[in-house]
Amino acid sequence: MNPVLADLPTTIFTVMSGLARDLNAINLGQGFPDDPGPEDVRRRAAEAVLHGDNQYPPMMGLPELRRAIATHYAHHQDLDLDPMSEVMVTSGATEAIAASLFALIAPGDEVVLFAPLYDAYLPLVRRAGGIARIVPLQPPHFRLDAAALAEAFSDRTKLVILNNPLNPSATIFGREDLALLASFCTRHDVIAVCDEVWEHIVFDGARHIPLMALPGMRDRTIKIGSAGKIFGLTGWKVGFVMAAAPLLRVVANAHQFLTFTTPPALQTAVAYGLSKEDASFAAMRARFARSRDRLTAGLSERGFRVLPSHGTYFLNVDLAPLGCDDDVAFCDTLVRQHGVAAIPISAFYPDASVRHLVRLCFAKADDVLDRALDRLSAVARPAAR
Repeated sequence: MNPVLADLPTTIFTVMSGLARDLNAINLGQGFPDDPGPEDVRRRAAEAVLHGDNQYPPMMGLPELRRAIATHYAHHQDLDLDPMSEVMVTSGATEAIAASLFALIAPGDEVVLFAPLYDAYLPLVRRAGGIARIVPLQPPHFRLDAAALAEAFSDRTKLVILNNPLNPSATIFGREDLALLASFCTRHDVIAVCDEVWEHIVFDGARHIPLMALPGMRDRTIKIGSAGKIFGLTGWKVGFVMAAAPLLRVVANAHQFLTFTTPPALQTAVAYGLSKEDASFAAMRARFARSRDRLTAGLSERGFRVLPSHGTYFLNVDLAPLGCDDDVAFCDTLVRQHGVAAIPISAFYPDASVRHLVRLCFAKADDVLDRALDRLSAVARPAAR
């Protein structure tokens, strides 16, 4: 068996969601909304199943969806994309990431990654034969640091993987951070694979800035998006890859031997959804912001220190004021004794170096958040007194 995959432990997401089911706990660990998603988008998919073509769609994606993607990003992020040569549809963002890494990494290439990191990145880099250079980002701000980048980047660096907005920290890399990273990419001739699936879920008037839009980055960036995140339909697994034509051709070569195509009915529905008016996306952000504020206020009232959440479905609780430096043990106790599932942030660091933060998902109904807060009432207050 391939040792990269054979030696992987069960992910913390599987562990905590399994415990939540077995113990009938409230699952604030795994990141998915508890509503069914926008009805008009779901209805468009159902109509396409009944009345549309259910045979193989084009490997690159339905032309109508590729055009909708290009139009969407021209409107929302001022990107000028050729839908036929610079846009491809994948079966989810993770497949897009895998195709990008398998296409571009040759054995021995170095890849810069930032921790905390999505758990798929490191195994995919290693499976492709890449050598990972991990740059740990430090709470509470998780900013990029020029000295750390200088240590990680070299003439051996082939790729850098950036998740922005960053899960699990719920932070956003602004123009200053992105310009710093772009300077290292251009200096060392590095391609950036940008996982930007949370780009629409940003709060407090923030606007997502794609790394692709910065000077020198248009032809060396692979931008990845996700309809599952944009519409809260995480089970649909419809992803987008956008890149200059020479890069996208190679990524498409990998994609054709991974999933090849994505269900056409879902593509039809996503094309419709991406064309919706701005108010629809603003309402989605406002709804999640209200849930964020509800959970933040409730946790703060109960004695927890909550880190700011600028994007994603998540917020983080700092365990240090509680005298706790073992986030795994804390989460295990939390689900077993208090009936709330959370995710330890150490799971997102390959060396588990940050052990005092816990991630909670707020993309839940008000009554679910309130019941979770009731169960958490006894956790922080004794330590806070």
